[in-house]
Amino acid sequence: MKKITTSPYIPTEIEIEEIDERRAKISAYPFETGFAITLAHPLRRLLYNSTVGYAPTSIRIEGVSHEFDSIRGMFEDVSHFIINLKNIRFKIKGEENSVKVDYSFKGPKEIKGADLENDKVEVIMPDNYLATLNEDGELNFSLIIEKGIGYVPSENIRDNVKENYIALDAFFTPVKKAVYEIENVLVEDNPDYEKIVFTIETDGQVSPIEAFKNSLEAMYNQMSIFNKVLNLNIQPKTEHVDSKELNKLLKKIDELELSVRSFNCLEKANIEYLGELALMSEQELKNLKNLGKKSLEEIKEVMKKEGYPVDKELPPEIVKALTEKINELKSKEKE
Repeated sequence: MKKITTSPYIPTEIEIEEIDERRAKISAYPFETGFAITLAHPLRRLLYNSTVGYAPTSIRIEGVSHEFDSIRGMFEDVSHFIINLKNIRFKIKGEENSVKVDYSFKGPKEIKGADLENDKVEVIMPDNYLATLNEDGELNFSLIIEKGIGYVPSENIRDNVKENYIALDAFFTPVKKAVYEIENVLVEDNPDYEKIVFTIETDGQVSPIEAFKNSLEAMYNQMSIFNKVLNLNIQPKTEHVDSKELNKLLKKIDELELSVRSFNCLEKANIEYLGELALMSEQELKNLKNLGKKSLEEIKEVMKKEGYPVDKELPPEIVKALTEKINELKSKEKE
Protein backbone atom coordinates (compact mmCIF):
# COMPACT_ATOMS: atom_id res chain seq x y z
CA MET A 1 0.00 0.00 0.00
CA LYS A 2 1.42 3.35 -1.03
CA LYS A 3 1.96 5.75 1.85
CA ILE A 4 1.07 9.44 1.75
CA THR A 5 4.25 11.51 1.40
CA THR A 6 5.07 15.16 0.81
CA SER A 7 8.08 14.68 -1.46
CA PRO A 8 9.51 12.01 -3.80
CA TYR A 9 11.87 9.40 -2.40
CA ILE A 10 15.51 10.46 -2.85
CA PRO A 11 17.69 7.66 -4.37
CA THR A 12 20.56 6.63 -2.12
CA GLU A 13 22.43 3.87 -3.97
CA ILE A 14 24.71 3.97 -6.99
CA GLU A 15 26.78 1.12 -8.38
CA ILE A 16 29.52 1.44 -10.99
CA GLU A 17 30.88 -1.59 -12.82
CA GLU A 18 33.79 -0.84 -15.16
CA ILE A 19 33.70 -3.82 -17.50
CA ASP A 20 36.79 -2.60 -19.37
CA GLU A 21 38.25 0.71 -20.57
CA ARG A 22 35.42 1.26 -23.04
CA ARG A 23 32.40 -0.34 -21.35
CA ALA A 24 30.67 0.27 -18.03
CA LYS A 25 27.41 -0.27 -16.20
CA ILE A 26 26.01 2.41 -13.91
CA SER A 27 23.03 1.68 -11.67
CA ALA A 28 21.10 4.04 -9.40
CA TYR A 29 18.16 3.35 -7.06
CA PRO A 30 15.57 3.45 -5.56
CA PHE A 31 13.37 5.85 -7.54
CA GLU A 32 9.66 6.48 -7.09
CA THR A 33 7.49 4.85 -9.78
CA GLY A 34 7.90 6.77 -13.05
CA PHE A 35 10.88 8.81 -11.92
CA ALA A 36 13.50 6.41 -13.31
CA ILE A 37 12.46 6.76 -16.95
CA THR A 38 11.93 10.51 -16.48
CA LEU A 39 15.65 10.83 -15.74
CA ALA A 40 17.03 7.96 -17.82
CA HIS A 41 15.64 8.98 -21.21
CA PRO A 42 17.08 12.54 -21.34
CA LEU A 43 20.39 11.30 -19.92
CA ARG A 44 20.61 8.74 -22.72
CA ARG A 45 20.02 11.45 -25.32
CA LEU A 46 22.61 13.69 -23.70
CA LEU A 47 25.15 10.85 -23.71
CA TYR A 48 24.94 10.79 -27.51
CA ASN A 49 24.49 14.53 -28.11
CA SER A 50 26.62 16.29 -25.50
CA THR A 51 29.67 14.07 -24.99
CA VAL A 52 32.77 15.79 -26.38
CA GLY A 53 34.76 13.93 -29.02
CA TYR A 54 37.10 14.51 -31.98
CA ALA A 55 36.64 14.10 -35.72
CA PRO A 56 38.22 15.13 -39.06
CA THR A 57 36.15 18.01 -40.47
CA SER A 58 38.00 18.59 -43.76
CA ILE A 59 40.74 17.08 -45.91
CA ARG A 60 43.09 18.28 -48.63
CA ILE A 61 44.57 15.58 -50.87
CA GLU A 62 47.37 16.47 -53.25
CA GLY A 63 46.20 16.21 -56.86
CA VAL A 64 42.53 15.80 -55.90
CA SER A 65 39.82 18.40 -56.50
CA HIS A 66 36.69 16.58 -55.31
CA GLU A 67 35.61 13.48 -53.38
CA PHE A 68 34.69 11.51 -56.51
CA ASP A 69 38.21 11.72 -57.92
CA SER A 70 40.82 8.97 -57.93
CA ILE A 71 44.51 8.76 -57.07
CA ARG A 72 47.04 7.03 -59.29
CA GLY A 73 48.58 4.04 -57.59
CA MET A 74 45.97 3.82 -54.80
CA PHE A 75 43.57 0.89 -54.79
CA GLU A 76 40.67 2.91 -53.31
CA ASP A 77 39.04 5.87 -55.02
CA VAL A 78 38.77 9.07 -52.96
CA SER A 79 35.18 8.49 -51.80
CA HIS A 80 36.08 5.01 -50.49
CA PHE A 81 39.23 6.44 -48.87
CA ILE A 82 37.10 9.04 -47.02
CA ILE A 83 34.69 6.36 -45.80
CA ASN A 84 37.64 4.41 -44.36
CA LEU A 85 39.00 7.60 -42.79
CA LYS A 86 35.72 8.22 -40.94
CA ASN A 87 36.10 4.82 -39.29
CA ILE A 88 39.42 5.86 -37.74
CA ARG A 89 38.99 7.75 -34.47
CA PHE A 90 41.42 10.47 -33.38
CA LYS A 91 42.10 12.33 -30.16
CA ILE A 92 43.94 15.66 -30.00
CA LYS A 93 46.87 15.31 -27.58
CA GLY A 94 47.04 18.95 -26.50
CA GLU A 95 44.46 21.45 -25.28
CA GLU A 96 43.67 22.83 -28.75
CA ASN A 97 40.17 22.60 -30.17
CA SER A 98 41.51 22.22 -33.72
CA VAL A 99 44.75 20.93 -35.27
CA LYS A 100 46.11 20.47 -38.79
CA VAL A 101 48.05 17.27 -39.45
CA ASP A 102 50.02 16.45 -42.60
CA TYR A 103 50.73 12.97 -43.96
CA SER A 104 52.90 11.62 -46.75
CA PHE A 105 53.08 7.97 -47.87
CA LYS A 106 54.83 6.13 -50.71
CA GLY A 107 54.06 2.64 -51.98
CA PRO A 108 54.06 -0.18 -51.84
CA LYS A 109 52.26 0.20 -48.52
CA GLU A 110 49.09 -0.77 -46.69
CA ILE A 111 48.12 2.25 -44.58
CA LYS A 112 46.39 1.71 -41.24
CA GLY A 113 45.26 3.93 -38.38
CA ALA A 114 48.53 3.48 -36.52
CA ASP A 115 50.35 5.21 -39.40
CA LEU A 116 48.37 8.41 -38.71
CA GLU A 117 49.49 8.87 -35.10
CA ASN A 118 51.97 11.68 -34.46
CA ASP A 119 52.87 14.30 -31.85
CA LYS A 120 49.58 16.16 -32.43
CA VAL A 121 47.01 13.36 -32.43
CA GLU A 122 46.47 9.94 -30.92
CA VAL A 123 44.73 7.27 -32.99
CA ILE A 124 42.16 5.33 -30.99
CA MET A 125 41.70 2.55 -33.54
CA PRO A 126 45.23 1.81 -34.80
CA ASP A 127 44.32 -1.42 -36.62
CA ASN A 128 41.60 0.09 -38.81
CA TYR A 129 42.39 -0.07 -42.51
CA LEU A 130 42.71 3.14 -44.56
CA ALA A 131 44.19 2.47 -48.02
CA THR A 132 46.67 0.47 -50.11
CA LEU A 133 49.33 1.98 -52.39
CA ASN A 134 51.11 -0.02 -55.10
CA GLU A 135 54.81 0.43 -55.93
CA ASP A 136 54.04 3.56 -58.00
CA GLY A 137 51.56 5.05 -55.53
CA GLU A 138 52.08 8.24 -53.54
CA LEU A 139 49.61 9.81 -51.13
CA ASN A 140 50.00 13.28 -49.58
CA PHE A 141 47.15 14.75 -47.58
CA SER A 142 46.31 17.11 -44.74
CA LEU A 143 43.53 16.77 -42.18
CA ILE A 144 41.80 19.32 -40.00
CA ILE A 145 40.76 17.53 -36.79
CA GLU A 146 38.43 19.35 -34.41
CA LYS A 147 36.82 18.93 -31.02
CA GLY A 148 33.02 18.99 -30.85
CA ILE A 149 29.77 17.30 -29.89
CA GLY A 150 27.13 15.33 -31.75
CA TYR A 151 27.04 15.10 -35.54
CA VAL A 152 27.65 17.95 -37.99
CA PRO A 153 26.96 17.29 -41.71
CA SER A 154 29.48 18.45 -44.32
CA GLU A 155 26.93 20.98 -45.68
CA ASN A 156 27.23 22.92 -42.42
CA ILE A 157 31.03 22.84 -42.54
CA ARG A 158 31.63 23.62 -46.23
CA ASP A 159 31.50 27.43 -45.91
CA ASN A 160 34.24 27.44 -43.27
CA VAL A 161 36.82 25.10 -44.87
CA LYS A 162 40.07 26.33 -46.34
CA GLU A 163 40.65 26.55 -50.08
CA ASN A 164 41.29 23.18 -51.78
CA TYR A 165 39.90 21.30 -48.76
CA ILE A 166 36.96 18.89 -48.94
CA ALA A 167 34.40 19.20 -46.13
CA LEU A 168 33.64 15.97 -44.24
CA ASP A 169 30.65 14.80 -42.21
CA ALA A 170 31.87 15.13 -38.63
CA PHE A 171 30.89 12.35 -36.22
CA PHE A 172 32.13 13.81 -32.95
CA THR A 173 30.27 11.66 -30.42
CA PRO A 174 32.53 9.01 -28.86
CA VAL A 175 29.54 7.13 -27.43
CA LYS A 176 28.85 3.97 -29.43
CA LYS A 177 26.14 2.58 -27.19
CA ALA A 178 23.96 4.05 -24.44
CA VAL A 179 21.02 1.95 -23.29
CA TYR A 180 19.13 1.65 -20.05
CA GLU A 181 16.83 -0.81 -18.31
CA ILE A 182 14.31 -0.07 -15.58
CA GLU A 183 14.06 -2.74 -12.88
CA ASN A 184 11.85 -2.97 -9.80
CA VAL A 185 13.40 -2.91 -6.32
CA LEU A 186 11.94 -3.49 -2.89
CA VAL A 187 11.86 -0.62 -0.37
CA GLU A 188 10.17 -1.16 3.00
CA ASP A 189 7.81 -3.90 1.69
CA ASN A 190 6.98 -1.87 -1.43
CA PRO A 191 8.17 -3.65 -4.62
CA ASP A 192 7.22 -0.81 -6.96
CA TYR A 193 10.33 1.33 -6.57
CA GLU A 194 12.64 1.49 -9.59
CA LYS A 195 16.29 1.04 -10.49
CA ILE A 196 18.03 2.48 -13.57
CA VAL A 197 20.77 0.33 -15.12
CA PHE A 198 22.77 2.17 -17.80
CA THR A 199 25.08 0.27 -20.15
CA ILE A 200 27.52 2.63 -21.85
CA GLU A 201 30.18 1.90 -24.48
CA THR A 202 32.54 4.44 -26.04
CA ASP A 203 35.08 4.27 -28.86
CA GLY A 204 37.94 5.01 -26.45
CA GLN A 205 38.24 8.78 -26.93
CA VAL A 206 36.77 9.10 -23.42
CA SER A 207 35.86 6.51 -20.81
CA PRO A 208 32.20 5.57 -20.22
CA ILE A 209 32.36 7.18 -16.77
CA GLU A 210 33.66 10.45 -18.26
CA ALA A 211 30.88 10.36 -20.84
CA PHE A 212 28.26 9.87 -18.12
CA LYS A 213 29.68 12.75 -16.06
CA ASN A 214 29.62 14.90 -19.18
CA SER A 215 25.91 14.16 -19.74
CA LEU A 216 25.06 14.91 -16.10
CA GLU A 217 26.89 18.23 -16.29
CA ALA A 218 25.02 19.09 -19.49
CA MET A 219 21.68 18.29 -17.83
CA TYR A 220 22.48 20.43 -14.78
CA ASN A 221 23.63 23.33 -16.96
CA GLN A 222 20.48 23.17 -19.11
CA MET A 223 18.19 23.13 -16.08
CA SER A 224 20.03 25.95 -14.28
CA ILE A 225 18.21 28.49 -16.44
CA PHE A 226 15.12 27.96 -14.26
CA ASN A 227 17.10 28.92 -11.16
CA LYS A 228 18.21 32.14 -12.85
CA VAL A 229 14.79 33.11 -14.19
CA LEU A 230 12.71 32.14 -11.15
CA ASN A 231 15.33 33.00 -8.50
CA LEU A 232 15.06 29.49 -7.13
CA ASN A 233 17.46 28.21 -4.52
CA ILE A 234 16.74 24.51 -4.67
CA GLN A 235 18.54 22.36 -2.12
CA PRO A 236 18.12 18.61 -1.61
CA LYS A 237 15.45 17.75 0.97
CA THR A 238 16.90 16.01 3.99
CA GLU A 239 13.79 14.68 5.67
CA HIS A 240 14.40 11.05 4.61
CA VAL A 241 17.39 9.01 5.70
CA ASP A 242 17.79 5.39 4.61
CA SER A 243 18.26 3.54 7.92
CA LYS A 244 19.71 0.46 6.17
CA GLU A 245 22.42 2.52 4.51
CA LEU A 246 23.15 4.36 7.75
CA ASN A 247 23.53 1.07 9.64
CA LYS A 248 25.83 -0.27 6.91
CA LEU A 249 28.05 2.80 7.21
CA LEU A 250 28.28 2.23 10.98
CA LYS A 251 30.05 -1.10 10.39
CA LYS A 252 33.23 -1.31 12.49
CA ILE A 253 36.53 -1.34 10.61
CA ASP A 254 37.59 -4.52 12.43
CA GLU A 255 34.81 -6.25 10.44
CA LEU A 256 36.37 -5.20 7.14
CA GLU A 257 38.81 -7.40 5.23
CA LEU A 258 41.87 -5.31 6.09
CA SER A 259 45.44 -6.39 6.77
CA VAL A 260 46.85 -5.86 10.25
CA ARG A 261 49.06 -3.04 8.96
CA SER A 262 46.16 -1.11 7.42
CA PHE A 263 43.89 -1.73 10.44
CA ASN A 264 46.55 -0.53 12.91
CA CYS A 265 47.09 2.65 10.90
CA LEU A 266 43.37 3.46 10.91
CA GLU A 267 43.03 2.59 14.59
CA LYS A 268 45.87 4.97 15.49
CA ALA A 269 44.06 7.68 13.51
CA ASN A 270 40.98 7.03 15.72
CA ILE A 271 38.95 5.75 12.75
CA GLU A 272 36.45 3.14 13.92
CA TYR A 273 33.67 3.02 11.33
CA LEU A 274 33.24 2.37 7.62
CA GLY A 275 31.32 5.66 7.43
CA GLU A 276 34.35 7.62 8.58
CA LEU A 277 36.29 6.27 5.60
CA ALA A 278 33.33 6.98 3.29
CA LEU A 279 33.41 10.63 4.39
CA MET A 280 37.13 10.98 3.59
CA SER A 281 38.62 11.98 0.25
CA GLU A 282 41.58 10.12 -1.24
CA GLN A 283 43.82 13.04 -0.36
CA GLU A 284 42.67 12.90 3.27
CA LEU A 285 43.49 9.19 3.35
CA LYS A 286 46.94 9.87 1.89
CA ASN A 287 47.53 12.38 4.68
CA LEU A 288 47.01 9.75 7.41
CA LYS A 289 50.23 9.18 9.31
CA ASN A 290 52.17 6.04 8.31
CA LEU A 291 49.61 5.02 5.68
CA GLY A 292 51.69 3.68 2.80
CA LYS A 293 50.77 3.33 -0.84
CA LYS A 294 50.05 -0.40 -0.51
CA SER A 295 47.71 0.16 2.44
CA LEU A 296 45.97 3.00 0.60
CA GLU A 297 45.29 0.76 -2.39
CA GLU A 298 44.02 -1.98 -0.07
CA ILE A 299 41.60 0.42 1.66
CA LYS A 300 40.38 1.73 -1.70
CA GLU A 301 39.71 -1.83 -2.88
CA VAL A 302 37.84 -2.71 0.33
CA MET A 303 35.77 0.49 0.13
CA LYS A 304 34.85 -0.29 -3.47
CA LYS A 305 33.82 -3.82 -2.45
CA GLU A 306 31.64 -2.38 0.32
CA GLY A 307 29.88 -0.15 -2.20
CA TYR A 308 31.54 3.12 -1.21
CA PRO A 309 34.44 3.84 -3.58
CA VAL A 310 36.81 6.53 -2.31
CA ASP A 311 35.67 10.02 -3.38
CA LYS A 312 32.08 8.83 -3.91
CA GLU A 313 29.73 11.60 -2.82
CA LEU A 314 27.18 10.58 -0.22
CA PRO A 315 23.71 12.21 -0.21
CA PRO A 316 23.65 15.31 2.04
CA GLU A 317 21.06 13.80 4.38
CA ILE A 318 23.23 10.70 4.87
CA VAL A 319 26.34 12.81 5.54
CA LYS A 320 24.49 14.82 8.18
CA ALA A 321 22.91 11.82 9.90
CA LEU A 322 26.13 9.78 9.71
CA THR A 323 28.29 12.55 11.17
CA GLU A 324 25.84 13.09 14.03
CA LYS A 325 25.60 9.36 14.79
CA ILE A 326 29.37 8.77 14.76
CA ASN A 327 29.91 11.76 17.05
CA GLU A 328 27.23 10.40 19.36
CA LEU A 329 28.76 6.91 19.48
CA LYS A 330 32.26 8.19 20.09
CA SER A 331 31.03 10.48 22.86
CA LYS A 332 29.39 7.53 24.62
CA GLU A 333 32.62 5.53 24.37
CA LYS A 334 34.49 8.28 26.22
CA GLU A 335 31.99 8.33 29.09
